[in-house]
Amino acid sequence: MRLEGKVAIVTGGAKGIGRAITTAYVGQGARVLVVDVDEAAGATLAADLGEAVTFLAADLSVEANASRIVEAAVAAYGRLDVLVNNAHASRQAPLLETTPEMWELSLGTGFWPVFWLMREAHPHLKESRGTIINFASGAGLRGNPTQGAYAAAKEAVRGISRVAANEWARDGINVNLISPLARTEGVDAFIAAHPEQEEALNNTNPMRRLGDPYDDIAPVAVFLASGDADYMTGQTLMVDGGAIMLR
Repeated sequence: MRLEGKVAIVTGGAKGIGRAITTAYVGQGARVLVVDVDEAAGATLAADLGEAVTFLAADLSVEANASRIVEAAVAAYGRLDVLVNNAHASRQAPLLETTPEMWELSLGTGFWPVFWLMREAHPHLKESRGTIINFASGAGLRGNPTQGAYAAAKEAVRGISRVAANEWARDGINVNLISPLARTEGVDAFIAAHPEQEEALNNTNPMRRLGDPYDDIAPVAVFLASGDADYMTGQTLMVDGGAIMLR
C-alpha cells in the first residue's frame, strides 16, 4: 500500500472530490481526519470506511478551528503526514456585481483556511517530512466570467503554495496543487438544471469528458501524498483532460 502508516487531513472530505480522496487514501493504508460542515455526510463516510476515518465537523472560516483540526488529527492518530486543502465555497456573479459578502465567502473558505491550516500543520509536517496538497482551478487560470471571487481565491492559493514550496523545502515539506475538472454533485445539479450544457461541458477538453473524482482525481492525490512525488514541489498538476496545458 502506497500510503501505509500515513495520517492525512482532508477538508471538504465528506462529499465529492474530498470523499473520493479520503476513500482512496484509506484504500492505500492511510488514516484520515475528515473535516466538513455536512455532519450527516461525514457520519455516513465514517460509517462506510470504519476506524481509519475520524470525522470532525468544523467551520473552516473560523481561524481558531485550524489549530483544533490539526490537534484532532494528531490526537486521533499520533502524527500528521499529509494536509489536503480541498474545501471551498463561493457564489458566481459578474465582476461588477460581486458583493463584499461574496468576496468574504470565497476568501473565507477557500484562501484563509488554507493558510491557517498550512501554518498550524507546519511543525508536524516538518517532523514527518510531509506533504501539502492544495487545490487550484481552471477558473483562476483562464479568468472565467462570473467567477471573480472564486478565481481570485484559487490564484491566491497558488501563490502562497509556491512561496511555501520555496520556504519549506528545507524542512522536508513538499507543496503541490491539483487543478481538477470533474463531475461532482454541483456539476450534476447544474446539468440537471441546464441539460443543454452537458455537451458543452464535455467538450471543454481534448478527452471530451469530465473527470471522475474516484478514477481520475483521487489517484493523483494518492501519488502526491506518496514517496513517488518526493522530488516534486511548487507544481500545479492539471487533472482536467488537457483543458489547460501549462507551459
